[in-house]
Amino acid sequence: MQDILTMLSTLRRPRLLMRAARIGAEDYRRSAHLPRLLGYGHLPRHGAALMRLMEIEGELNAQRISDDSSYSLLRHIDILIAIVGEARILRAAQNELAT
Repeated sequence: MQDILTMLSTLRRPRLLMRAARIGAEDYRRSAHLPRLLGYGHLPRHGAALMRLMEIEGELNAQRISDDSSYSLLRHIDILIAIVGEARILRAAQNELAT
């Protein structure tokens, strides 16, 4: 099974969506954003949060592709911001452990 960061590197989305997500991730705060997206309560670990966010993003992307009327561009961007933010935190933690 692929690790989470490898799975993220193979994710292909429209350039404008990813650009918005990268810009938004500059202001990403885990404690403020994750509860709103995943539900309130105990925050999951970075890996578990990323897996759940990727599931949600997959559903949103399927809605986008099928022109589903319930598709929310803003929610999709919010989820992508959280994915990029969590991935950055996870990479930094892994780099810190490696040194």
